[in-house]
This record gives sequence, structure tokens and C-alpha cells, in this order.
Amino acid sequence: MAVHRMDHVGVVVDDLDAAVAFFVELGLEPGDRGTAEGAWVDRVVGLDHVRVDIAFVATPDGHSRLELTRFHTPEATIAEPDAPANTLGLRRLMFAVDDIHDTVERLRAHGGELVGEIARYEDVFLLCYVRGPSGIIVALAEEIS
Repeated sequence: MAVHRMDHVGVVVDDLDAAVAFFVELGLEPGDRGTAEGAWVDRVVGLDHVRVDIAFVATPDGHSRLELTRFHTPEATIAEPDAPANTLGLRRLMFAVDDIHDTVERLRAHGGELVGEIARYEDVFLLCYVRGPSGIIVALAEEIS
């Protein structure tokens, strides 16, 4: 038995609309939205009385998706706010962009903040980390031609 594909990455957020707007500004395409609740959800996630709103966003090529999830019940718990890049666990989502400076400026209008600065890796990439809604770190890479 082999893995067929990675279907999506789930990200818990506190403001679903703000998170969708941030990722749409980044260049992802909005997808299905809905609510999930009931015994089947409780059994899957191992919590009681779950009610969540979810929204999918996808890369333009359709190969990668994020499931953005807003928990109504039980209330989402908070890890270390603004956890640094070396904290254990899922830390960032990396996206290739065509203009890193423009992308950072557009994301600032949606609450995005540079974690460090835009840096050059040899003559290959411009790279940076941007912290977005709910503390999500998005890494950006612009290939230098």
C-alpha cells in the first residue's frame, strides 16, 4: 500500500474570513466552505461536541490545498503566541512567488508582518518569512533569474 498524494494541510485559525483573505491575496484560490459537526467529527478529532467552520484554499495549479478551520466548540487552544521559527512542530508553509517585495506589501494590508527580513540566498533566491493571521508563518521564495 502506498500513499497516493498529500491531500491538504489543516491550519486552525481564529478568524476564518481574515485567513481566507490573506491566502487569496497571496494568490491561492478560494474553494469549498462549510460547517462540520456531529458524532463523526467528534470521533475523528478525539474531542466532544465539535462544531467547526472550514474553508479550503488551493494553489493555482490545483496540486496543494489548505484547510482553514475555525473551532466554535470546543474553543481552540493557543500554543505559544508568535512562536519563533525554531519551535517544534509545523512552523511554516512555503510558497514560490514571482515578486517577493510586492507580495509582502500586499500581505501587510491583511495583517502580514515580516518575521526577519528579505534576504538573498546566493544568486538563486530571495527569501523571507511573513507571519499572518493566527500566527501562521508563510515562507516566500522568489527565484532570481
